[in-house]
Amino acid sequence: MTDNRVRRQKLIAEMIRAGSVSSQEEVTARLAEQGIAVTQATVSRDLDQMGAVKVKRGGVLGYALPDQMADNDWAASRLQSILADWVQSVEAAGNLIVMKTPPGSAHLVGLALDQANLPEVAGTICGDDTLFLALRNGVHPDAVAHRFRALSLSQEPK
Repeated sequence: MTDNRVRRQKLIAEMIRAGSVSSQEEVTARLAEQGIAVTQATVSRDLDQMGAVKVKRGGVLGYALPDQMADNDWAASRLQSILADWVQSVEAAGNLIVMKTPPGSAHLVGLALDQANLPEVAGTICGDDTLFLALRNGVHPDAVAHRFRALSLSQEPK
């Protein structure tokens, strides 16, 4: 990475950690205020490289970095929302849970499950529209599947 990119990404990370940016245009403008002229496309690439994602916290939309998304309350709330929005079916199969999603959505659900750090889940494997959850030894797949079904039906689809 070039020194300019390192400096720019450090400033962007500071803005995100302060919780004060909600758009790429805002990041671009705030960097310009600090004497760093960049395009919105450059900011978009920086945010992508940093793993920053838009999230809604307390009703306010803004960016968050991967380490900020490990907060358990936020991850659990996000998991419930994502399951309700994206999971179409949940089925126990041996020591696995199989979830079906719309095409291209399994990775979204898998990431939310990984970030929630559920003690009963050893890991996830995502395809395009199917997600496998490997359960830890001693976990009852039917009980876990039932819980995920309840979470996926907890909200009306948006």
